[in-house]
Amino acid sequence: MGNYGTILLLFLISAGVAAVLFGLTSWLGPRAPNPIKAEPFECGNIPGRFEQRVSVKFYIVALLFILFDMETVFLFPWAVIFRELGWTGFVSMMTFVSVLALGLIYVWKKGALDWD
Repeated sequence: MGNYGTILLLFLISAGVAAVLFGLTSWLGPRAPNPIKAEPFECGNIPGRFEQRVSVKFYIVALLFILFDMETVFLFPWAVIFRELGWTGFVSMMTFVSVLALGLIYVWKKGALDWD
């Protein structure tokens, strides 16, 4: 069982802690049922039908943020082993950063980041 026993024990402890915390919040938490609290919450807006349309630029900026955010995550592991990679790692990461910068410049020139 060796290594798998340790992993199983870790899962059991995690499940136990989750169950205890869930039980404590259900047992000790405040109970004040209210019809207003039972309504769905939509980012501070009154729930219902909206006639106002959201601009496509909002979604483009959100997608670009996620894209560049996920790509820059690759900088952290590179920074940790920077000295071990030598010049090859440096050149490859500078190529990666250059492609990111060119993509950002392209998006900026196209006006996708302008908020009208």
